[in-house]
Amino acid sequence: MGGGSGGHITPAVAVVREILNLKPRTRVEFWTDFKYYKNVTKLTTELGVSWGEEERTTLKKREPYIRVRRVLSGKFHRYANWKFSDYFRHIDITLKDLIFGNIIGFFGFIGGLILSFFRLLPKKNRPDVMFLKGGFVCLPVGLVARLFKIPFVIHESDTVAGLANRILMKKAHTVAFGMPLSDEVLAKHPNYVWTGVPVGKEFKHVNEKHQESLKKAFSFAATKPLVVITGGSQGAENLNLATREILPELLKFTSVALVAGRKHYEDMVDLKRYENWEKANLESNFRMFEFSTVMDELMGAADVVVSRAGATTIAELAALGKATVLVPYERLPGAHQVKNAERLDAAGAAMMIKDSEMTDDPKKLLEMIHSLVRSPKKRAEMAEKIHTEAKSDAARELADIILEVKTGN
Repeated sequence: MGGGSGGHITPAVAVVREILNLKPRTRVEFWTDFKYYKNVTKLTTELGVSWGEEERTTLKKREPYIRVRRVLSGKFHRYANWKFSDYFRHIDITLKDLIFGNIIGFFGFIGGLILSFFRLLPKKNRPDVMFLKGGFVCLPVGLVARLFKIPFVIHESDTVAGLANRILMKKAHTVAFGMPLSDEVLAKHPNYVWTGVPVGKEFKHVNEKHQESLKKAFSFAATKPLVVITGGSQGAENLNLATREILPELLKFTSVALVAGRKHYEDMVDLKRYENWEKANLESNFRMFEFSTVMDELMGAADVVVSRAGATTIAELAALGKATVLVPYERLPGAHQVKNAERLDAAGAAMMIKDSEMTDDPKKLLEMIHSLVRSPKKRAEMAEKIHTEAKSDAARELADIILEVKTGN
């Protein structure tokens, strides 16, 4: 199960795909929050037979192997590195998220506990093993699983474990990590293992010829450098605003594709003036998307990718082998994006500019992009280094672990 963000959903689906490849008759229930229910149903349908809760009246007549179910959950909003004055400077966030949001989150969490308890109370409904991908949606379910002694496997993608995973780790059968672990940590915790972050098989290294064909597919010039800027499925407001400011300069030396995100797309529609078409042919070197269902192809077409520093996005870029500028948001709990980005920046596998630095001076982002676009050698070196981070067998390894726990029961 997983939810709360697309970064938890897509790796979980990749693991489900591998489980079904290994054991096609395995019955799978995928629990997720209400927000991502439709996304999960769509993704799992692509794997084979899948059904959701709205079809529960016909279950006895069918024998599908994936069932997608909603579960209540509550998110607890926290912001790292806030000074006392920030709570008054950002009063809208303080009131909306930290006060009212957390009150709603508390009752959502209690509702998740109650729903999970009664759903798992009958022994016939209890799974042989649970896979908890992370996010606040997993916490109430994981606590009830502990109560009923249902074994579970956890996967933590980031350098710093999230709150839900930190609470559940001590009782997990296995804790898998997306980032490398030291020998000291592995010796201290025998149930820890480094698997990498699972990504879809569509994320794979793109050679020059394929990259040119992908550029053409998106109507960009095949031989001109392409920069893809993305804040994920929901978008990143500060990254969008910085792009708006530097876009005229960017377009002087590169093509640009901006994935503005579902949440912020309408606020950025003014940039459509840079996107000129003539009889279905792109006459300009700019395109803006709300979101793309083929991010593997869009990022595969890129010479440089600018993105947030979530672990799943990093894993996808590593699999593709792309020169990358990471823009971590510092105020997320545990500052996990910053730590993800710092590790890659120190290894020369990516360039990093913190969100606050970019917001204060967007030209710094422009300079980073320009330095990469004008230096094919530097791009190639960075792409090679980040590609060494990729673990193509991550989903298969996790599937093996989960099935081993199931068999052991």
